[in-house]
Amino acid sequence: MKKAPIDTVFEQGEPNPYGKFFTGQTYLTRLSANDAVWNSSLANVTFEPGARTNWHKHSGGQILLVLSGEGRYQERGKEVQILKKGDVVRIPLNVEHWHGAAPDSWFTHISVETNLPDNQTTWLEPVSDKEYK
Repeated sequence: MKKAPIDTVFEQGEPNPYGKFFTGQTYLTRLSANDAVWNSSLANVTFEPGARTNWHKHSGGQILLVLSGEGRYQERGKEVQILKKGDVVRIPLNVEHWHGAAPDSWFTHISVETNLPDNQTTWLEPVSDKEYK
């Protein structure tokens, strides 16, 4: 396992167990599991350069808190956004999107799954190289 050459608050974690829904290598550290009090979960996700999620959507939405590196975020049919440390992305319910690292940068964000336990993730097709670039 490579260690991210970026400064971040939380541990990089182990290889992402959801890797089949990603292109490239990512790492996951679960920070707070869902429970009946908070109805959300938090995870630190680290992406190697060029790594990204598949297209997907969350029935309860999602919030991304960018910790380090440079990333990308795109909603279906819209332009790609460049993400930097300190950015916050609020993803509305059921909006198809993807997120990941820039081609030449590691990237780390906190993923906040909102409106649990009813928030379901629907994984879609991989993001093509053409869409990514």
